[in-house]
Amino acid sequence: MVFSSIVFLLYFLPAFLIIYFLADKKYKNLIILLFSVLFYSWGAPKFVFVLLATTFLDFHLVQWMDKVQKNGTRKWMLALSVSVNVGLLFYFKYSNFFIENVNTLLFAFGAKDIQWTKLVLPIGISFYTFESITYVVDVYRRVHKPLSNFWDYQLYIILFPKLIAGPIVRYHDLADQITNRTKNDTIDAKLTGFYRFTLGLSKKVLLANPMGQQADMIFSMPVTDISSYTAWIGILAYTFQIYFDFSGYSDMAIGLAKMMGFVFPENFNNPYISKSITEFWRRWHISLGAWMKNYLYIPLGGNRVASKGRLYLNLWLVFLASGLWHGASWCFVFWGAYHGFFLVIERFFLAKVYDKIHKLFSTSIAFLIVLIGWVFFREEKLSNAFLYIKKMFSFNVSSIVTLDNEFYFFLTLAFLFSFFAYFKTGQKIQDALYFHSYPIKKHIVVFTGSILLFVLCVASITSFGFNPFIYFRF
Repeated sequence: MVFSSIVFLLYFLPAFLIIYFLADKKYKNLIILLFSVLFYSWGAPKFVFVLLATTFLDFHLVQWMDKVQKNGTRKWMLALSVSVNVGLLFYFKYSNFFIENVNTLLFAFGAKDIQWTKLVLPIGISFYTFESITYVVDVYRRVHKPLSNFWDYQLYIILFPKLIAGPIVRYHDLADQITNRTKNDTIDAKLTGFYRFTLGLSKKVLLANPMGQQADMIFSMPVTDISSYTAWIGILAYTFQIYFDFSGYSDMAIGLAKMMGFVFPENFNNPYISKSITEFWRRWHISLGAWMKNYLYIPLGGNRVASKGRLYLNLWLVFLASGLWHGASWCFVFWGAYHGFFLVIERFFLAKVYDKIHKLFSTSIAFLIVLIGWVFFREEKLSNAFLYIKKMFSFNVSSIVTLDNEFYFFLTLAFLFSFFAYFKTGQKIQDALYFHSYPIKKHIVVFTGSILLFVLCVASITSFGFNPFIYFRF
């Protein structure tokens, strides 16, 4: 089940909100937990038992680890918990990839293939695995005490607003809210949460979907048949689809959580206005970047290393891991290495070049680097990705794809909203909608606009029919 589906918008969400708001305070967590299990079971009924089993193991193992005083024993228990979680992730997500590559090598040497039944990827496994790891690591580091109630821990992992696609909420950021969120459980929070949800829904349905339909059509064509113009239209459409798809979903998650009294971290901050790839990764998928920094980059030594060579290697390794986290494919691995390469050369010399030129040029360069990178993210084969990029720069402007004015209208809207905060006025408007206080008059205006947008989105989903979600497969 995804947030932008009719089932969720017209059935699941209203039923949940009515029961949740009417319930006594002591039952609210139980209601969230039950609806979260239903939410996950809707799309993956078999794998919900794997999720429940791993949370049971982690909860009791971490409880035990917290009581142990010997550092050596605690490290072994930490290693066990992390190994189980990472092991499950590798088994379900990377077994197929590993066997396929081994079989390719065996075929090259004339050996017999390994017979293997392909595994189905559990929905959202990358996200809840990372959150399971934050729990055990935060407790191990004595950042926060473990939860004393098993069902509260279950709720932390399976909380439905963030279960499928994040944001990745670190344990110490959410622990106290699970047991007591009275401070944020207000009428104002419920209303502003609804506004945020509706804005995210609008990004997904009204911008990402039209872009995605065009991108899918072009990327489904043989790469050899497309022109330079068609290739640019395809990757531009995908560039805006993936942004509004994932940013919109994060807004919906943050808004839903806010309606329940939870405060989730921000996950996007206008990444396409970045003046470098380093800045891009401070703005794109912020919660993943924070996780990689705290649980991978810093343990590798972070900035406190003996040489710049080791620093550059750490950066590159983190982004190689980030690429692999997104998917079991050489395209994802290359995409991570590609971004890691630009992060390294920015540290080496490119950042100084950006500082000397106008921000319009540095933003344009960074956007072009990101856009080319999305080709590797979108294509399934490396050879096709390189051929697609070659087509982009062949400068053949003829097109076999007919584009109507409606597509150009949505492309223009997507471009404008992607760069809306590039200027101070746009940033002020965005901050006023997302973060500033809401007097009565402002509530009336935004509430009315949100209702209209909600109705428009429902109508669009019903009539349009095209409503995929890119990060659903991660």
